[in-house]
Amino acid sequence: MLDRRTTIPALVAALAAGAALAQAPQQSAGFRAGTPLGTVNEAGVATPISSNVKVYGSFRFAESCTFDPQRNLIIAMNAGVAENIEPNDGYASLINPDGTVHTTKWIGATRDGLTLNQPLGSAIANGRLYVADTTFVRTFDLATGEPRDAWEVPGATFLNGIAVASDGTVYVSNTGDPQRVYRIAPNGQSSVFVDGQPLVQPNGVAIDPDGNVVVVNIGNNEVLTFDPSGRLIRTEHAAEGGNDGLVILPDGTKYVSSVRFGSISRIRPGREAEVIATGIPSAASMCYDSRQNQLVVPMNNHNAMAFVPLD
Repeated sequence: MLDRRTTIPALVAALAAGAALAQAPQQSAGFRAGTPLGTVNEAGVATPISSNVKVYGSFRFAESCTFDPQRNLIIAMNAGVAENIEPNDGYASLINPDGTVHTTKWIGATRDGLTLNQPLGSAIANGRLYVADTTFVRTFDLATGEPRDAWEVPGATFLNGIAVASDGTVYVSNTGDPQRVYRIAPNGQSSVFVDGQPLVQPNGVAIDPDGNVVVVNIGNNEVLTFDPSGRLIRTEHAAEGGNDGLVILPDGTKYVSSVRFGSISRIRPGREAEVIATGIPSAASMCYDSRQNQLVVPMNNHNAMAFVPLD
């Protein structure tokens, strides 16, 4: 993640606003998911956005995305305002495959029953959305957006990339010290999967077609494949280092995005990496849109997403 700063006047204003909210009476109506874009017209009638209007954006430090093929929608995770300025400001947007906005704040329309501070990596499995959030892994109902489990990971300092195996086991990287990949059982019990070398600021995590766990490093260009016991069985290399996102297709082809250098590498099984896209600022934890056959690349503090069609 990139460092985000604020001015003293902005910080004072934020604190004053927070104090005002704290003094106001609070009434909880329970958790509520957001609704698609629209307004209320002069007659007081809810009016959806018309089909001739296209809206792109809806992000605040978009770090990761994941694709929901059932709804044909992209779920984009937004870190929101820095946690030291405004805690619990993360949210999730629903994005149409053409980049237009479906729902600005699907998770995060209200904060009733919701804690989501600085969401980074995300994954979908078993009807749930899994999110790495500072030292927690949180899950949400994929149909309703309602919060479910919240598992704190002992020893974690900066959880980042995340993947979920078919049996519900979660693998999540800790990019800061200690440099690790944690394994979380379906019951929420966590353990260390890989500790230290060859991890060098581990970031993106994915499961390959054989059930192995693949990790990319920010600190170099290595793409590391571990078997389910945590044994390193393969080392490949992206075209550039500083990597963040990782997508693996059913045929074993890997796509790796470099958050530092803005390239996307393709690694076909048994072949060297080739660059398929360049110049994408802060190319972060991308996802694969299987219905439109495209990569979707969040761009962190550029508050946007890039779309890369595949051949």
